[in-house]
Amino acid sequence: MPWLSIVIPAYNEAGRLPHTLTVIQRYLATQPFTSEVLVVDDGSSDATADLAAAMPGVEVLRLDHRGKGFAVRAGALAARGHYVLLSDADLAVPVEEWVRLEQMLQDGYEVVIGSREGVGATRDGEPWYRHVMGRVFNGLIALIALRGINDTQCGFKAMPRHVAHDLFRRVRIYGDDAPVLQGAAVTAYDVELLFLARKMGYRIAEVPVRWHYGTETKVNPLRDSWRNLRDVVTVRLNDLRGRYRAAPITLDSSEEGWRDTVPPKNL
Repeated sequence: MPWLSIVIPAYNEAGRLPHTLTVIQRYLATQPFTSEVLVVDDGSSDATADLAAAMPGVEVLRLDHRGKGFAVRAGALAARGHYVLLSDADLAVPVEEWVRLEQMLQDGYEVVIGSREGVGATRDGEPWYRHVMGRVFNGLIALIALRGINDTQCGFKAMPRHVAHDLFRRVRIYGDDAPVLQGAAVTAYDVELLFLARKMGYRIAEVPVRWHYGTETKVNPLRDSWRNLRDVVTVRLNDLRGRYRAAPITLDSSEEGWRDTVPPKNL
């Protein structure tokens, strides 16, 4: 069992992904622990999957195009590492920031999320209107579904594998029956994930990180703002309808004994 699984959802990322994977592999080669890199191809129409598969040490999951939330879920459920790190294909948060999240995990937090807000966080190259959009959306999230988290949408998140498997088996919006989509689809799957984490009683920590705005972003301000708002409202409605009951989830034998069988780092 590797110490760390890095899960990277990707949709038409042939231009950026090879560089991202090279940077990640160089970083992992300097670390004293075992790891795996999972690229989850979200039904790309370009060479994303083939380019990723050609990279040494990279495993590729090929899916229908059902959106980032569905892709992240598939990757998290396939991860074998003691810890699971979610990262965007543009590596907007440098992979080196992992050590800050890992420290919080080892301090006992069970869901640790990178944050572009707070003391120590930096936002490089972000247009002012995108920052305003993010703050307005986060305010709506707090009003409708999830208070007390400054930045739900940063793609850099980590958790122990048993927590990742538990939460992603519970999600409803982008679960097994998620529809096939057309075009890029930025979603608010993060809100449902964090809502469930809080409901299940997991300890959540925000860690300020360095973040760089990608000029090749796939965000459509009008279309994706509406889709994200719809997702947030759906989370609240699902909870009111009792769809997020805290019923036990069956774990496999390796997940059940995770606290007693922490794999040693390979020094």
